[in-house]
Amino acid sequence: MGPALLQPRLWRFSRRGTSIGLALGVFFGLLIPLAQIPCSAAAAIVLRANLPAAMASTLVTNPVTFGPIYYAAYRLGRWMLGDPAHADDEIPPMDVPLEAADPSGTGWLSALGAVVDYASTVGKPLVLGLAVLACACGLLTYWLSSAVLAWRVRRQRHARVSARLGTAKA
Repeated sequence: MGPALLQPRLWRFSRRGTSIGLALGVFFGLLIPLAQIPCSAAAAIVLRANLPAAMASTLVTNPVTFGPIYYAAYRLGRWMLGDPAHADDEIPPMDVPLEAADPSGTGWLSALGAVVDYASTVGKPLVLGLAVLACACGLLTYWLSSAVLAWRVRRQRHARVSARLGTAKA
């Protein structure tokens, strides 16, 4: 990994590299709940994007934003799947059988079955919603950051030209 990490493109704040890095970070930050930073860093190395921007923008999901983002992704996925099953807009409660608390050790199979059933009802809409949300927000982040950075460069160039013309006239 040493030679790959020493590439100057990974550390330079260019418009293209920074925009791709930010988009990768937001994408992986929304898509997967674990190992977001290593995944975005690996993708940034492969795509030669800005590594610090990719790693920092994964923090779009944090303990404060995690719940609302995942609930919105669940609702989006449920809407996309056309699931009218839970019209009360609540996430269905998980029903763990009472025998799961049995100290004899045989109830864990029924508890595991309840968890798998619950994940199959909540998991499909959540995974679909997270995938759509990650793709849409990643693309939006790329376009917005690219536009903002291009505007900033144009503004700086205009200021330099105005300064040169102002000193040439004086």
